[in-house]
Amino acid sequence: MDYAKIASQVIANVGGKENIRSAAHCATRLRLQLKNNDLRNEEVISDIEGVKGVFLTQSQFQIIFGSGLVNLVFAEVQKQLGEAGASEVKEEEQPEKKGNLLQRFVKMLSDIFVPIIPAIVAGGLLMGINNILTSGLFHGQSLIQLYPHWSGLASAVNTFANAPFTFLPVLIGFSAAKKFGGNPYLGAAMGMIMVHPDLLNAYSIGVAEPPVWNILGFKIAAIGYQGTVLPVLAVSFILANIEKKLHKVTPTWLDNLTTPLLSIMITSFLTFICVGPVLREAGNLLAAGITWLYNTLGFIGGGLFGLAYAPICLTGMHHSFIAIETQLIADMANTGGSFIFTTASMNNVAQGAAVITVLFLTKNEKMKSICSASGISALLGITEPAMFGVTLKLKYPFYAAIIGSAAGSAYCAGTKVLAQALGAAGLPGFISMKPEAYGNFAIGLALSMVVSAALTAVFWKRYHLE
Repeated sequence: MDYAKIASQVIANVGGKENIRSAAHCATRLRLQLKNNDLRNEEVISDIEGVKGVFLTQSQFQIIFGSGLVNLVFAEVQKQLGEAGASEVKEEEQPEKKGNLLQRFVKMLSDIFVPIIPAIVAGGLLMGINNILTSGLFHGQSLIQLYPHWSGLASAVNTFANAPFTFLPVLIGFSAAKKFGGNPYLGAAMGMIMVHPDLLNAYSIGVAEPPVWNILGFKIAAIGYQGTVLPVLAVSFILANIEKKLHKVTPTWLDNLTTPLLSIMITSFLTFICVGPVLREAGNLLAAGITWLYNTLGFIGGGLFGLAYAPICLTGMHHSFIAIETQLIADMANTGGSFIFTTASMNNVAQGAAVITVLFLTKNEKMKSICSASGISALLGITEPAMFGVTLKLKYPFYAAIIGSAAGSAYCAGTKVLAQALGAAGLPGFISMKPEAYGNFAIGLALSMVVSAALTAVFWKRYHLE
């Protein structure tokens, strides 16, 4: 595959280099901010080798290449734009005012959390490996009980797995400060302060008495923020704005010294005095409220969420779930885990089953080519190529997939299947589930796939799709 040729064809058919304001990419899509969207030729772009779908969301033109391929194409696009003297501009640096308040909020969360997903997923999958080593899967005994010489491996993996969640505020602080226009390294430093070992670990709240800073008679509880999301988002926003204001009023010869000092000091005191405690409680209430709602509605709630999950993905709002899901898993002692990951897995395999069914039914060679790659990708956790390249294009397979997702999600909700870690939502999702939930998770996946595939075949015959 000639990536340079693909990149040049994409650039030529979106109006040329001069029409590209910025280029970025996510796990599966090349994202182009165009000056004039009317100059794009979607029909020609759809026929370019490797392209699995195209769509315009708000003012951003997105081209789906799939996992792995998009990185290679993006590198060539960036190189060719650079040759013209137009350097790649990060998507988050572009002021985006279009869309309503909710859309802008979701995009903000997406820009903050998408870059740190690999670290969270790595931690989640390592946690799953640790579960396999330590859970009593073999007649009530774990692998390390059967083979004690593996205990060191389990201990090491457990440390590796916990690190991204223990130091989550550092990751979020870096990414959020960058998004809000501040220095990302100050954001990371603020995250480090929030999880400093001298503070009472957040997981020990209610178990041990926190140390107290007594400043002129004013007492501040020194409690950490391990595994929290809302506090560090707010703190990063405050930090970035304080920093930007200080840059404006501080003489240049003092700026490099006083701005970082005052930004960190002011933000730190605000964090431990008021912002942190309030938003920590808000985050706990949010996680508890969502869990209560899901548990109260049972299989009905699970079915409705499963039915809506794919349409939510189309709007991009599913990126906002990352913040909620991280909080659910961080507070697993109270929430039990995340039902969002479970529902995402049902949705992904349902989309994959619909696409694999189309692969066997269609006679269109290009469609077969798209189905073969995107169907497997969806089963393994990446659904954009499947949705935008196949199911949405044919419409009825999309309906079949969301019904399949609803069926599997309803069953999992009724049997309380919860994830204890993040990972690849789909067939590999077993590694993120609690071991006692493997059986019901497998039934949910099978139900989602069978319903989706069967309905796709029925719709295909009834509506003569091709």
